[in-house]
Amino acid sequence: MQIGVLGGGQLGRMLALAGYPLGLGFRFFDTAPEAPAGQLAELVVGDYADEEALARFAEGLSLLTYEFENVPLAAVARLAQSLPVYPPPGALEVAQDRLAEKTFFQGLGIPTPLFYPVQTHNDLLDGLERTGWPALLKTRRMGYDGKGQRLLRSPADLEAAWAQLGGQPLILEAFVPFERELSILAVRSTRGQVAFYPLVENHHEKGILRKSLAPAPATSARLQHQAEELARRVMERLDYVGVLAIELFEMEGVLWANEMAPRVHNSGHWTLEGAETSQFENHLRAILGLPLGSTAPRGRAAMLNLIGQRPEFARVLEIPGAHLHWYGKEVRPGRKVGHVTLRADTPEVLQADLRRLEAVLAETKD
Repeated sequence: MQIGVLGGGQLGRMLALAGYPLGLGFRFFDTAPEAPAGQLAELVVGDYADEEALARFAEGLSLLTYEFENVPLAAVARLAQSLPVYPPPGALEVAQDRLAEKTFFQGLGIPTPLFYPVQTHNDLLDGLERTGWPALLKTRRMGYDGKGQRLLRSPADLEAAWAQLGGQPLILEAFVPFERELSILAVRSTRGQVAFYPLVENHHEKGILRKSLAPAPATSARLQHQAEELARRVMERLDYVGVLAIELFEMEGVLWANEMAPRVHNSGHWTLEGAETSQFENHLRAILGLPLGSTAPRGRAAMLNLIGQRPEFARVLEIPGAHLHWYGKEVRPGRKVGHVTLRADTPEVLQADLRRLEAVLAETKD
């Protein structure tokens, strides 16, 4: 069976690595000829508006998925006329627009930060009267890894933020004084089978995910249940198929939805070694209608992104429980070029190994 994947980044590459043991073949579509997935499978290079390139890509495929949520919706809709597409295009449409996404969450009764649409400078001033200070001004589309957003701490930040982001659809969000950032990864198959991974605690720096801990420390069964129920609501409303990640804020025992990603997710990389079945394998099982694999953790796990750095591989791998994943990308400042997962039987051993790994990575940090 030949699976088509829109996007040829590291997430697609890891999908292929998970799919080959299942006897699957892959073809990728990307605008960049150096896309990492091209190291492992056929890569069609073209523009998403190029109907001929898309037709060439789609020929002979059994079904279609995607590995990032900024795939042009028009291209997905065109391909969906002749191929099954999972997750469904409706999920992509919601996730591509932060205003639509927040409105969708609210319609399901899921708490979100207070938000306000911004088209003009006056809209921004009106919105700040509602949200108060501090607040976050974000582009509605195409923002990721901290891009396309500015924190407004006081009126002194206003004009610089407007100069950078104004002139396009924006959303203003009240700043949530959260205690920590979490994510829930859920998966639903074409047969309606649903499974959930344990909550993950995420640590960001400059808007980019740096570290994930799984299962999230000091997490109650009640909090896990709360996360699963809100993810279940989202999947049922969208008739969702595949892996879904929802980024959450925890505040006084309540989970607030920040964003969702209709795809495999960076905060789920720990599952490669830390869970019975990785998010990548379960995504493929889900879209193929196969029984889902166990999402149970294998002890404790951590994931550290390699951002703009290439550590000495030997020093990383001498740490017990360390697994290196290198994406084959050119190293540039601020660019995710790989990650390391750690697995241990106890939290104490994991923390000791994590301190050792962080010391090694600090030597080549961007």
